[in-house]
Amino acid sequence: LGGVRQTHGHEMTDSMMMDSEGGVSQSTDAPRNRRGRGHDKEMEMDDDRGGRFESIPENDSGAPGPAKSVEGWIVLVTGVHEEAQEDDLHEHFADYGEIRNMHLNLDRRTGFVKGYALIEYETKKEAQAAIDGANGSSMLDQTLEVSFAFSKGPINK
Repeated sequence: LGGVRQTHGHEMTDSMMMDSEGGVSQSTDAPRNRRGRGHDKEMEMDDDRGGRFESIPENDSGAPGPAKSVEGWIVLVTGVHEEAQEDDLHEHFADYGEIRNMHLNLDRRTGFVKGYALIEYETKKEAQAAIDGANGSSMLDQTLEVSFAFSKGPINK
C-alpha cells in the first residue's frame, strides 16, 4: 500500500499509527507544528522581523568612564527627600543645563518619593556640570549624591 490506507472509515497516512484502543495517533517521526516565535528556520537575526537593537556608537578611546544612553546623558541623584517635588529638583538642576527629561519615582504604597531621581541632559558637559555642582549639595535638609547613571567600567574619581 503506498501512503494512504482506509481503516474504520478514516484515511491513514504513513505518519499516523493505530493506538492500542483503535484510535489514530500521529507518529513521533513526523514533524510537529510549533506555535510562537523562534521556530522558523529561515528567520535570521538580520532580517526585518527582529534581532536588531538600537545601539550607541563606541567612543574612540574605549576607556572606562561615563556612557551616554540612547537619548542623552543621564544623571542619577540619590538622597532625594521623600516629600520633594519635580519642581524642587528642576529648580535645583536647571542651572547646569537644559533638562530634557526627569523621572522622580514614587512608592506605590506610600505615595512618597523613593529617594532617587534620574535627570537627562543633552550634552555630557551639562551632565558633568550638574554632577560637579550638585554633588554634596543640600535640598530639603538632605544631602544629595549625584553621578552618571551609566558607565563603561568603573569611573575613576
